Amino acid sequence: METKSLLPKAVSAAGAGSALLQVHDLGFRYSKLRPWLFRGLGFSMERGEILSILGPNARGKTTLLKCLSGLLKPVEGTLSAGPAIGYVPQDHGSGVDFTVEDMVLMGRTRHLRAYQVPRSEDREAAGAAMERVGAADWAHRHYSELSGGQRQLVLIARALASGSELLVLDEPASALDLRNQSRVLTVLDSLAAEGMGVIMTTHHPDHALHVSRNALLFVGAHDTRWGPVEDLLTGPALSDVYGLPICTPTVDTVSGNRTIAVPDFGPSCRRTCAVDLRKDLP
Repeated sequence: METKSLLPKAVSAAGAGSALLQVHDLGFRYSKLRPWLFRGLGFSMERGEILSILGPNARGKTTLLKCLSGLLKPVEGTLSAGPAIGYVPQDHGSGVDFTVEDMVLMGRTRHLRAYQVPRSEDREAAGAAMERVGAADWAHRHYSELSGGQRQLVLIARALASGSELLVLDEPASALDLRNQSRVLTVLDSLAAEGMGVIMTTHHPDHALHVSRNALLFVGAHDTRWGPVEDLLTGPALSDVYGLPICTPTVDTVSGNRTIAVPDFGPSCRRTCAVDLRKDLP
């Protein structure tokens, strides 16, 4: 069965390759007495693109997402984002006791007047979003009952239900097992293929290498690097970011050759990096 796009018709017709977001000389710090989290940051992205943002904890990645989403105002610089942006934070946790349908319906809030109850078109949009991410069967389950991977898909559905053309996600695969990481990345990849823009932070260089064309590296407050993943996510550059040796060998997989990132946690990892990992695969 053909998957129905959730994007507006004009956006679907524009497709990949059209400008979606431009950021120029962006800078942010929480006060004049506190250091800059980032300064002079610039990048752009197109429709149909997944941009991955990598960097150590507390380096400013989440703050940048909040600036892009309008939750924080940059101190310096400009950003131009024409489309509506759907912000997907890290998992809210299991304490939320709404049903999945109600969680997704919250994405329709900007389409409703104050105190207005969801209309039939809002429920249709929520249903389409749940169907799109594979969450329709959980509609009447409580959010607190779901696994981490299922909750993340529900949050993505909520952003889709809002009618956003650009999704901004904070570590969407954080704390997920390999199967659920694959589910989330597959959904994001398919949304980008339909012409949606996706920006995500991640601590997994492998994810960026797998689904992104461009990446943004937070090396330091005055050192952010943006460019194609094959040029940017190299062993030396990732070593600069994380402060430990990282190698990037090429391995054979079921779907073909892939580059992976292997951090050097000690002597055993150094021995692994010194061999051709393809020999260890079935």
